[in-house]
Amino acid sequence: MQEFQHKAFNELFDLSGKVAVVTGGANGIGKATALRLAEAGANIAIADLKLEDAQAAVKDIEALGVKALAVQCNILKDDDLVAMVDTVVAEFGTVNVLINNAGGGGGGRENPDTASVDDIRRDFELNVFSGWRLSQLCAPHMKKSGYGSIVFTTSMSSVNKSPNMSGYAGSKAAVNHMVANLAHDFGPEVRVNAVGPGATRTDALKTVLTPEIEKKMLANTPIKRLGEADDIAGAMLYFAAPISTWVSGQTIFVNGGGVQTLD
Repeated sequence: MQEFQHKAFNELFDLSGKVAVVTGGANGIGKATALRLAEAGANIAIADLKLEDAQAAVKDIEALGVKALAVQCNILKDDDLVAMVDTVVAEFGTVNVLINNAGGGGGGRENPDTASVDDIRRDFELNVFSGWRLSQLCAPHMKKSGYGSIVFTTSMSSVNKSPNMSGYAGSKAAVNHMVANLAHDFGPEVRVNAVGPGATRTDALKTVLTPEIEKKMLANTPIKRLGEADDIAGAMLYFAAPISTWVSGQTIFVNGGGVQTLD
């Protein structure tokens, strides 16, 4: 039986020398997460569709004293995913942490009377298939390195019931269950978890948020404010860091204690 070893507090969040890939890491929750991981000592690869935005994020990350790399990547293209992982490994030698943050869809725009099957398929390609594929590509490097953590961004929509959200909500619900299964597939060397943001002030939320919707959201939220990107980044750091080495297959919702919907 392995003897329990008490670790110092600073060791529990220490990612010094680790390599973290953050998809959709140029802005919003992705960038906030990248900065938080960098503060913990990790070298960061920002994979984003917009290279200029990724390069700007890299400058902010490097200012924290770690190494950083910007890689242009369309998560819908398998060749881009393969090339991105190859580039990161060539630059840093391995991958220890993968934040599957990039995704899309939703916004109450999926009325089944007007949406096409291609619209719904795209939700699953963005939110499920790309993350599964990146996990498949990164897990061998994690196992070889001796340290691995994969974190998906899911959504409150995965457990809420809202009109015109069936494709997006369905894809995020699939993420939750996929995470629980991948934890078995990749364990014990690699942990797999998910963070489900509630209503968080991002560019995506701005496109659908009205004063009326915000008022209703806050009425159902014990902590009377919307989330900020840093709120979500803290949970991402928890799953990425050694403090959670006995946590896998879990989804945690960071939502101010409430249930926020767009209807």
